[in-house]
Amino acid sequence: MNRDRIKAVTLAAMCFALFMANLDDTVMNVALPQIQISLNSGVSGLQWILNAYTLSAAGIMLPSGTLGDIYGRKRVFLTGLVIFTIASLICGLAPNLSILITGRTLQGIGAAALVTGSLSIIADTFPEPNEKSKALGIWAAVSGLALVAGPGLGGLLVDTLGWQSVFFLNLPLGAIAFQVTLRVVKESKDSNKQRLDVPGLLLSVIFLASLTYALTQGNTGLWRSPLIVLLLIVAGLSFIAFLFVESHSSHPMVPLTLFQNSTFTVVNVVEVLVFFSVVSLLFIFSLFFQQVQGYSAMAAGLRFLPMNGAFVIASICSGWFAARLGWRFAIATGLIVASIATFSLIRISADTEYGAILWSLILSGFGSGLTLAPLAAVGLNSVPSTKVGIASAVINTSNRIGTILGVAIQGTILTQLLASDLARSLSTLGLPSNLQDRLLADVLHSGVKVPSDLPPNISAQAMHQAISNAFVSGLHATVLLASVALLGGAFLILVFVQPTFNQLTKNSLVSIKHKKQGKRI
Repeated sequence: MNRDRIKAVTLAAMCFALFMANLDDTVMNVALPQIQISLNSGVSGLQWILNAYTLSAAGIMLPSGTLGDIYGRKRVFLTGLVIFTIASLICGLAPNLSILITGRTLQGIGAAALVTGSLSIIADTFPEPNEKSKALGIWAAVSGLALVAGPGLGGLLVDTLGWQSVFFLNLPLGAIAFQVTLRVVKESKDSNKQRLDVPGLLLSVIFLASLTYALTQGNTGLWRSPLIVLLLIVAGLSFIAFLFVESHSSHPMVPLTLFQNSTFTVVNVVEVLVFFSVVSLLFIFSLFFQQVQGYSAMAAGLRFLPMNGAFVIASICSGWFAARLGWRFAIATGLIVASIATFSLIRISADTEYGAILWSLILSGFGSGLTLAPLAAVGLNSVPSTKVGIASAVINTSNRIGTILGVAIQGTILTQLLASDLARSLSTLGLPSNLQDRLLADVLHSGVKVPSDLPPNISAQAMHQAISNAFVSGLHATVLLASVALLGGAFLILVFVQPTFNQLTKNSLVSIKHKKQGKRI
């Protein structure tokens, strides 16, 4: 096989595996309502199905690049592929929520190795800048294809074959990607870069896990319970210890000197805010379309296509836009457009027609897509060239942290307001408190469906209306918080980052756009 063909097959294998990982992530939102019913899960359980994946990926994202440098990028990539494929089998066969969450955790570990490994292998396979730029463009296009195709394909699979089929699809795909990679991709490593920062890794995982668990379990109303308080204390102490270890380590996982640059710091904060807003809205609106408005999984997935399509188009255009009109203007414009569009969703009611919110969803996706590529470009261009690799990993980790916080906090807000609003509605009917508690628990653990054993004085239609109105009250609060977070990001960019920041070149914008477009919302 000649050299050019080896390069082409290598790129195809990397894109194939990445498509598998990204597709699995984007289809999860439309599968959640069926999973909730099948495994009798509350909203906190659904949050963990998403966050277990994101949490493990966030914890492994930074060290996986170092492991590839030390032990071989191909080896780490293949290991991640095996872990991801086996984890998919575990998820598909999961008889209960605990095993499914365990499988999702393993999937996240595998996905982190796939994302960092694929980029490292492509960079090594295509050392010439123009070839590398084209290869990353194809890599990004495949990521965008998974983003657009995920909800519709996932909905079709869920409706026809059940939610388990979303995971079983990965088995043949993983086997093909493994065989091609094993035969064609050459090994590369650089053991002289740095050693693995084990204390930093452990402390970061403890911090993220304890904080996520506390925030997620808070939707049960037990904020003052000893366990939640203890977890919050552990999160705070582990974060302080992480900062201490990283500042004194000779090979830190996260060089804290990066954050001495105000531009880099602001970029990471804004990354958290954007993913906090967008991912949480996808999570909540998937539940709204299916559980409140009664759409099938496929129909709900198709309703996300315009938003995801607008995100991809804006990501493609963002480099051109920022290169000609200025990166600050591009980022701030995207954030403000997304904020206004998101805020307009506050008018939604249980029976609002899809057409009435279509443009809000499209503009929200477009604004987010317009923001992310130049935002990452600014962050990477604010650090020395020798630190670009670790800076990219930090920004990717910020994305994951935003996703974790968005699903955990917004899911908790939704559940708390849904419960309190529904409790008030049940109280007006004069029901005994024990009956109110039973009905409320049934609703929260059955996908906000009407319980089958209602009291004689409550009709199913009245109960459905009360549940739908309560859900919408929680949705309004999450929409408001998301819009404020996006607007806050625009404020940070405009006020705390110098407008005289070095002009970004068109090539750097395009290159970083390719990397960032691979991230999913």
